[in-house]
Amino acid sequence: MKGHAESAAPFVANEPRAHWHDESLWFVRVKRDRQAATVPEWEDLRSTASAIKAHTLSRLADYLEEFERNATANGIHVHWARDGAEHNAIVLKILNDHGVKRLVKSKSMLTEECHLNPYLEAHGIEVTDTDLGERIVQMRKEPPSHIVLPAIHLKKEDIGELFHIQLGTEKGASDPKYLTEAARGHLRERFLGAQAGLTGVNFAIASTGGVVVCTNEGNADMGTSLPPIHIASMGVEKIVPRPRDLAIFLRLLARSATGQPVTTYTSHFHGPLPGGEMHVVIVDNGRARILGEEAFRRSLSCIRCGACMNTCPVYRRSGGYSYGYTVPGPIGSILGPQRDPAAYGSLPFASSLCGSCTDVCPVKIDLHHELLAFRQELAKKGYLPWQKRFSMWVMGQVLARKWAFLLGGRLMRTLMPLLPRALVYGPWNPWGKQRELPPMPRESFRDLLKKEPR
Repeated sequence: MKGHAESAAPFVANEPRAHWHDESLWFVRVKRDRQAATVPEWEDLRSTASAIKAHTLSRLADYLEEFERNATANGIHVHWARDGAEHNAIVLKILNDHGVKRLVKSKSMLTEECHLNPYLEAHGIEVTDTDLGERIVQMRKEPPSHIVLPAIHLKKEDIGELFHIQLGTEKGASDPKYLTEAARGHLRERFLGAQAGLTGVNFAIASTGGVVVCTNEGNADMGTSLPPIHIASMGVEKIVPRPRDLAIFLRLLARSATGQPVTTYTSHFHGPLPGGEMHVVIVDNGRARILGEEAFRRSLSCIRCGACMNTCPVYRRSGGYSYGYTVPGPIGSILGPQRDPAAYGSLPFASSLCGSCTDVCPVKIDLHHELLAFRQELAKKGYLPWQKRFSMWVMGQVLARKWAFLLGGRLMRTLMPLLPRALVYGPWNPWGKQRELPPMPRESFRDLLKKEPR
């Protein structure tokens, strides 16, 4: 599997689009800052949310069992899945038991993680993603490139061309209102023909046995109020103890995600429709293992707002597909290698460690510290390429000896300007592919300091 830098190369090569992508996400980051500034107790909310998550994770099994008891009392069928394969098999069995052939689905990164869509389609189930961004990337047979803004990598002209081919809109049309109305008509037919609806879960409340789904389009409500069967897929980390804890997270989620005071729809599901069925599938899929890793446990506190992606200079300039994992950006660079360090070992290095992701995280996950810790973990386990290990060993030897450091600096200042460019910027120097070294100074910092008047 390609590393992050190699995967990012095609996106970076299209400089105008990469620049536009960068600016689009920074616009969302600025909106987030403005909304946070309107809440005087913002930092208190972040601290409280972080404490609630830490407490909940320390008693995760207790709260999950409490949720199961209360949800069952509400008439909800609760299922447990150890991994993605079990989750998909449970969902398929529910659909087959009811003869369902047409399913509508609202946004769920968990189902992306479990690769539910291709699994169901292979078993004869028609799946329609109903979030507009998700539907766009589904039509293009692509995964989401961002967990909140799935089609942020596409311009309106791209979508106009796609809708012309898929929905028969006018060729060349790119007016967002016209395209949105076309999508609404298309999705309305899918809603009316659906036999079951599947949603993700933003939060599950242990004390009430209900789940909460946040959307801006109302598609989750439409998909669960028309068909008689509602399936909700949730990771074990989505649990919160009480409704008053939920209020903290709802104030943080939309402001952090899209710079809105609240999501347009915050829907609470505490039981099936009259005459219908509701199922909740609780999925582990490696989360229990992360819970046992003290250095990375806090990554389970993530509420999937995407704020770390919107602010990350590497994500903004390399695009979501360069990560190759379901969840991109700084949080995905922690979650991916925990699932498969050999496949995703380059991701913790896709960061400048500037700490901006940590600064905006609504639950105060120490993202850049975890990324640094993961680099050390990968090095200990031997997942780094020999070139990186060798260069770091050489650097360690130089920095550990004053004479070697002084000699190395002098040699670099003297020899570097004389070396041919092909030697300095050869294929052995990936750092120099898009960067230029600054001119070598004639004197070292130490020499300059000696000249300063005392």
